[in-house]
Amino acid sequence: MTNKLRLRVMEKEDLPFVHNMFNNPAIMDYWFEEAYLSYAQLQEKFSKNMDDERQRHFILDKSGERLGFVALYSIDPRHRNAEYAIMIDPDHQGNGYATPATRCAMDYAFNVLNLHKLYLYVDRENEKAMHVYKKAGFKKEAVLKEAFFVSGVYHDAVIMSVFQRDYLKVE
Repeated sequence: MTNKLRLRVMEKEDLPFVHNMFNNPAIMDYWFEEAYLSYAQLQEKFSKNMDDERQRHFILDKSGERLGFVALYSIDPRHRNAEYAIMIDPDHQGNGYATPATRCAMDYAFNVLNLHKLYLYVDRENEKAMHVYKKAGFKKEAVLKEAFFVSGVYHDAVIMSVFQRDYLKVE
C-alpha cells in the first residue's frame, strides 16, 4: 500500500469511523450541527444516498489508515457548483492533512466533475480552518451574521469559494 494521502470512496466498512466523528461535539459544532446521529440512521443515510448524484462522500486515507471524511454536497450539474465539507479525525488533527485533502477534493471537483465553483461555510471563529481554505485558494465571499446557534450562542458563518479557472491557473 502506498504511503500517499488519498481520497477514496466511502464504503460501508467506514461507517463506524464516520459515526464516531458525527457524534463528536467538538467536530460537529464546527459543522453547525448537533452531534446526534445513531448508527442505524447513518446506515440508512448511507444506503439511501449511494446512488445520489448530488453528493460524493470520501474517506481521507493514508496507508490504509482512516484520517478523515470529505464530502461534496448539493452538486448542481446545471450551475456546476457544490458545497465542500471536511472533518479530520481528532487523533490526526494538527498533522497537515487538511490542506492536501482539500486540494484532492478540488482536483476531483474541477477535473473529474468539471465544476465551476466550490463553496463552503466556516465558523468565523475557526481561524485554523479558514487558514487552510485560504491556503488552498478559497476566498471570502460574505459573512452571515449570527446564522447558526451552537452551544447556546449564535455564530457568524463565513462563506468562502474557489473557482475552477483559478484552481487550474495555479495547478
